[in-house]
Amino acid sequence: MLIKDIFKEKTVISLEIFPPKPTSPLDTITNMLEEIKDLTPDFISITYGAGGSTKRHTVDIASMVKNKYKIEALAHLTCINSTKDEINRIFQLLKENNIENILALRGDHPDNQPINIEENQDFNYAKDLASYAKSYGGFSLGGACYPEGHLECKNTVENLHHLKEKVDNGLDFLITQLFFDNNLFYNFKEKMELLNIKVPVSAGIMPVINKKQVEKIISLTGASISPKFLKILDKYGDNPSALKEAGIAYATEQIIDLMANEVDGIHLYAMNRPEIAKSIFSSIGSIRKYAANS
Repeated sequence: MLIKDIFKEKTVISLEIFPPKPTSPLDTITNMLEEIKDLTPDFISITYGAGGSTKRHTVDIASMVKNKYKIEALAHLTCINSTKDEINRIFQLLKENNIENILALRGDHPDNQPINIEENQDFNYAKDLASYAKSYGGFSLGGACYPEGHLECKNTVENLHHLKEKVDNGLDFLITQLFFDNNLFYNFKEKMELLNIKVPVSAGIMPVINKKQVEKIISLTGASISPKFLKILDKYGDNPSALKEAGIAYATEQIIDLMANEVDGIHLYAMNRPEIAKSIFSSIGSIRKYAANS
């Protein structure tokens, strides 16, 4: 099923997983999927390795999610330094495996080298991939958006104009980068409406369960930590079990507030930790049912 059509029916609740390292077996993912299958997420997204290092794993896992576990799969696809022929081969692989949904991303350069934007490259930006995938046909296309702005954008106005270009090039829905203050999301949505960006948006939520994770999140995404969550870190940061419990509770509170405000969807970055997904899905079970029937 096309994910764009799921958004027409209900509040969409989804999960993200990432492939193991290329040298690792897929058993770890299989074990995790066995644990979370009964949560019945509306879709599971499967990330893409930097520079395409795990692209085969991404297709294999997406196929497993869709064809074995009967859960809709969203395959991440990056385009930087890829040719149209390479992207065509991936499209064909996805179609052969009954995958109908793609998250169209620019991606990062291998080994964290600076992105090289060249006129003779087939794809330099996610908007290029979105346009090409739309013309190829047969896929529902998602894209990333950034409530606090992309790290490479000069300001939030530039960030929103780039987002509009992506959407106008063929995106059907969006998934946000994680955020810790729901007001950032609500303000972002208001600005989207001013620019007439009207596709569904899933709010990306990540439960923080340890101090190192917070540091990594800030360095990679530029996400800010709300004063409320800073107090949690100050109080429980040196107690791993307490911080994990508090982090899950904080993320659950975010989700409840978002759903009360009729968000289009929730996308949970559960970090391949089934116990986190189970805890949160259990806490919002009745709310999820209510949202689906209202």
